[in-house]
Amino acid sequence: MKIISLVFLLTSFSLFAQSDTKTCVLLSKMNTLIQSEHIQPKPIDDSLSIFVFDNFIDALDPSRNILLKSEYEVLSHKYRLELDDLIHANDCSFLSDIVTVYKAALMRNRVILEKMKNDTIGYNVKDTIRFYKKAFPFYLEENQVEKALRKKIKYEILDDIVSQNNNLDTISASFNILEAVSKNLIIANEICKINVVLQKESGFEENLLDNFCSYFDPHTAYFNVDTKSSFVASLSKEQLSLGMNVSLNDRNEIIIIKMNPNGPAFQTGGIKKGDQIIAVSNLKETLQVSCVTLESISNMILSDSNKKILLTLRRNSGKNFEVLVEKKRLKDDANVVYSFIIANNKRNYGYVKIPSFYSDFEGNSGKGCADDTALEVLKLQKDSIQGVIIDLIDNGGGSIEEAIKLAGMFIDTGPVSIFLDNKKAQTIVNDPYPGMIYKDPIVILINGNSASASEFFASALQDYNRALLMGGATLGKATMQSIVPLEPNDAENFVKISTHKFYRITGKSNQAIGIIPNVLVPEIYESIYSKECNNPTAFINDSIVANLVYKEYLKNSVIAKIVKKSNDRIAVNSNFNEAKKINKKIDALIKTPKLPRPVTIDTIIKDQSEINAMWKEITAFDTKSNNLFIHNSKLNNYLLTINPSERANNEFQLEELKKSHYLNEAIAIINDLNSAKK
Repeated sequence: MKIISLVFLLTSFSLFAQSDTKTCVLLSKMNTLIQSEHIQPKPIDDSLSIFVFDNFIDALDPSRNILLKSEYEVLSHKYRLELDDLIHANDCSFLSDIVTVYKAALMRNRVILEKMKNDTIGYNVKDTIRFYKKAFPFYLEENQVEKALRKKIKYEILDDIVSQNNNLDTISASFNILEAVSKNLIIANEICKINVVLQKESGFEENLLDNFCSYFDPHTAYFNVDTKSSFVASLSKEQLSLGMNVSLNDRNEIIIIKMNPNGPAFQTGGIKKGDQIIAVSNLKETLQVSCVTLESISNMILSDSNKKILLTLRRNSGKNFEVLVEKKRLKDDANVVYSFIIANNKRNYGYVKIPSFYSDFEGNSGKGCADDTALEVLKLQKDSIQGVIIDLIDNGGGSIEEAIKLAGMFIDTGPVSIFLDNKKAQTIVNDPYPGMIYKDPIVILINGNSASASEFFASALQDYNRALLMGGATLGKATMQSIVPLEPNDAENFVKISTHKFYRITGKSNQAIGIIPNVLVPEIYESIYSKECNNPTAFINDSIVANLVYKEYLKNSVIAKIVKKSNDRIAVNSNFNEAKKINKKIDALIKTPKLPRPVTIDTIIKDQSEINAMWKEITAFDTKSNNLFIHNSKLNNYLLTINPSERANNEFQLEELKKSHYLNEAIAIINDLNSAKK
């Protein structure tokens, strides 16, 4: 074993050393580009070195069960304060050094896992496990590795058993059988994951490059051709697709849950709903689902550079089989604007969902989300609506150009934002469209996942008092990014780089603090959303002097009265009060540090029961009907008769909307806005 390990390490070192020079070249080019184009570049100094080293090591061993404390201390002493000097000196040998130590540690764990296959675990031994909420120090001593790994595997086996059946009597009666199956599966998966990493000849440098970029801000990132392709596809309403949706089941298996009859997967004739995906291949590399991250699987499937995907599938626990699928361009139903009519008390109200600020980057149709939204609003007006609810909940942003166009469609004329570049030059962004496509009341729904372009659009209409915002405070991202090749002719390496900040027409910024809606509404999970301000490299909030002239559509005093009425209704609303109670339970479960837990069946059953009970409560809340009559507009109903293949997705959207707890209050606000106009 020692001979094999030595040969492996020597070979690995040679392979990684070959990439060190390339990595340094990329870092140098990235630094040149960032220093030139970034909105707020930083020097390459000890602060960068600490940030990159800490984040790189943390990504390698987040659970602290691979590297020894002594190994970490040696690497830290050598590199934690030295990476900046080494990068300046074009010496990236530190990468292969760190990775070699890391792979040797993985091999050490693999030896223990192989041994555990034939060992008894020892469920009568009293063990405890700790769940840390934040990063914690490296602590492993060499004589503790096997004990720590055994404890981890023991917990995962018991957790797997309980996830299948949480009845203690049933588990006790057939424990030996259940334990053998779970043990084999979990240890095999752990060894498989280790083998995948040990076989990697590249990929570590991308982690390093990404950490280098994110030192400047959370949204500056390194893209290779695949990640760039996937990112651009996520901002488009049409993309190369297999035409199927997947989901994780209780055993973390990827199951096909929906197939587009017009999609290539369905048209192969060999794939069915309910099939389990075992492996994915782009014909150059194969990823075993049980051995890699979901992100890796997703990137391989989504990348436009992978036109053909070979799926290894399993049906009804039978034998594995393979199906080759060639992607084709399909509309992404989950990323396209849609609308409905809400009927209440003999009045109609329009509802428009904007999932993202997508754009037609490839010039196939000439339309993005702004034009699509305008079309839906025009359709709704044929049904004599009282007002429009624009839903930006969970809209993570996208194209600022689309947000500018959309804001201009709802105000008559005037400025919508101020851009600031890295030379501190200000650019006033004006409404590109004189006039409005819609003049009546608007309520915009937002939450903690509404970000970037969503915040741009919502804040512009809020500043004009053109729309009343309802929901939760937004993420707090007020920067714009461009994807730039490292060099003019480089088609393989790119940087998504933050080049501008945007400010409200008042001169204030949403950066780090988010947009505060006019009407704050309780939402489940609101306190655990990751916000911009939680990121250590996020820009701080600031403001600029703005002396812009613009016309407010309603007086602040009128808005204040409407907000007061809404707050009074929300205070006595049973749904919103229930959401508050559930949030307190979620906070107690997730945010409260747990004491060390005994690794026993009883403890795991209790923990899982607590989580399951909360999940049932959340599910019961989320599935409550809002008792509103929601239906398609006349025009959309007609279009569905022409395109019946879209009816299934339309019905899914309709059923989901009937569970929205925001709509009744949004309608009440629209009625108040109409009364104020009169």
